[in-house]
Amino acid sequence: MSPSFPPARTRRSPRLGAAAAVLSVVLLAAGCGASAGGAARDPKAAAAAHEGFPVTVDNCGVKTTYEAPPRRVVTIHQHPAELMLALGLKDRMVGTAFPDSDPLPELAADFAAIPQLAEREPSFETVLEAEPDLVYGGYGSAFAENEGRSREAFADAGIDTHLNREYCGGKRVTMEDTYEEIRTVGRIFGVPERAERLVADLEGRVGKAVSAVAGEPEVPVFVYDSGDRSAFTAGGRSLGTELIRLAGGRNVFADLDDVFGDVSWEQVVARRPEVIAVYDYAGAGSVERKKEFLLSRPALADVPAVKNRRFVVLPLTATLVGIRSARAVDGLARGLHPESFR
Repeated sequence: MSPSFPPARTRRSPRLGAAAAVLSVVLLAAGCGASAGGAARDPKAAAAAHEGFPVTVDNCGVKTTYEAPPRRVVTIHQHPAELMLALGLKDRMVGTAFPDSDPLPELAADFAAIPQLAEREPSFETVLEAEPDLVYGGYGSAFAENEGRSREAFADAGIDTHLNREYCGGKRVTMEDTYEEIRTVGRIFGVPERAERLVADLEGRVGKAVSAVAGEPEVPVFVYDSGDRSAFTAGGRSLGTELIRLAGGRNVFADLDDVFGDVSWEQVVARRPEVIAVYDYAGAGSVERKKEFLLSRPALADVPAVKNRRFVVLPLTATLVGIRSARAVDGLARGLHPESFR
């Protein structure tokens, strides 16, 4: 989960870029005024053209007022891109970056049509070249200050930002955060009805899985993300812990007070998980290699999940605040309680 970054390009001043953007807007407004009359110069008339606007969103402590739906969006990481595509917002997307896995089949064609700016997080300059009015990040690293991509840097360049709420920090993430993220994005883009339809679909998927395993005994689950000397796993603040609970399981490291963290193999042995959920994503080694590693460790030989070779594979993108999490509940439930789905 420690991404490598593309080499930085020659940086142009964000404030210089912002000044140029302001000049362009002034010139454009002047042109529109000549063709559209007083309405283009009347803020109330302009706002009326976008029903439900302005919209103000407080996102991870950054308050943004949208006078109109964003028109040119760059998404950093796959789950924000898929969320936007699921809301029918392909025409607003001018770039994306850092795909974790193959896109969902129903979104594959649209995803492939969006320019990919970088295999990992793009440089600040690369994002600026796409001329976005909004950058929507999935992980906190989308706005890494040490890489020059802080939210403040984008604000100085006249570009709004939005961070997936999972990385706002400070609290445990639940499926309600997924639903609220979808609703918030729907508000930002002026498509609240689409957002509600999508939320209803996801709630229905989760409800079916939860009902199928109701009354079944709770299964202890260890999440293996990566690591050899220690295990990098999902903690109590992660959405993964909530997905396991909904699927009729219990994250054995739910007491880890973080989204992700390292634990010792001795701790894994002591907590005796019956199932291991293997997270699958690019750059962390194949699922088969992860399984082989776990099965080859003598210290884990007596762990029930290893002894019985009980593994459930989850794409990392399915365990994040986004449209895949509802599917993850179903997949997990089938892996933890297969007898409930026969």
